[in-house]
Amino acid sequence: MTQIVLILLVALTFSVVATPLARRAALRVGVVSVPRSRDVHVTPVPLLGGMAIYGSFVVALLIFGDQAHIRELVGILLGATLISLFGLADDRWNLGAGIKMFGQILAGVILLIGGTQVQLFDWQVLNWLVTLIWVVGITNALNFLDNMDGLSGGTATIAAAFFLLLAAMNEPRQVLVGAMSAALIGACVGFLRYNLNPATIFMGDTGSLFLGFILAALAIKLRFLSNTPLVTWMVPLCVLALPIFDTSLVFVARLRRGVNPFTTAGKDHLSHRLNALGLTKREAVLVCYLLAGACGLVGIYLTQAHFSEAYLVAGAMLVVGIAGIVWLERICPSGKVKP
Repeated sequence: MTQIVLILLVALTFSVVATPLARRAALRVGVVSVPRSRDVHVTPVPLLGGMAIYGSFVVALLIFGDQAHIRELVGILLGATLISLFGLADDRWNLGAGIKMFGQILAGVILLIGGTQVQLFDWQVLNWLVTLIWVVGITNALNFLDNMDGLSGGTATIAAAFFLLLAAMNEPRQVLVGAMSAALIGACVGFLRYNLNPATIFMGDTGSLFLGFILAALAIKLRFLSNTPLVTWMVPLCVLALPIFDTSLVFVARLRRGVNPFTTAGKDHLSHRLNALGLTKREAVLVCYLLAGACGLVGIYLTQAHFSEAYLVAGAMLVVGIAGIVWLERICPSGKVKP
């Protein structure tokens, strides 16, 4: 417990100090987000907040991390570094979707080489394939979710808090997952000091891709020895249900309009639609936080649920998610309320 607290405090302190420095650096080199029609901010905002999150996370783990899991940690950090560099290049030069996808797959391969992979199937190639799909999917989900002040950072904080709790609840306690979760919580909370509405700095793709990659890795590393994998594979899906729902909503909306979900942007995310339905931007983000917390609680329940109970609850969540997409598409398509 002492190690976890120290990691969290170091990451938090470093993030609080480093984020203003990243803001100055962004202004100096001209890495700023200029408002576009799809954006909710109206004045240019510095990017590079993701560098502060990345640095805080890495420094905390290097100082107080457990050396017993060094191979896996190195693999995760190398993959995270690579994906952050691709995000940084995108923030500066606007990379194409194909190049970013290549970077995400390459980072996933590094994760596999480091020993972090899904272990659900007897056929190893299938485990590798599912691992890459999961990493790319969650990485993009957090990237898509970064569309309103404090949303992606706050959602990542909530997910990491649940991963930390799950790591502590299950025996034997999972030191690496707990340490990484604590570092992520501290880094995100320190950044949110400057990113909550009205934000003075954005994390950019540097941060959102990094957060998605780390959360994907944490979900893979979790083990639940007290229950069967036929049930526990659903736990990470519940903890990360909000970004998964938001991405699914965006994909459905854009495919219905006949546009590419990866290359087309718009105000069709959950937060935008909540704002269009009458909530302020802060209220929309808070509602998303509450939904993320509720989904995380369902994930906690599933760790102790019997097979039939787990699938009944998971099926109910799936039905609610599909109904939510249908309802939002009917009442508020593309972020605009029907008259």
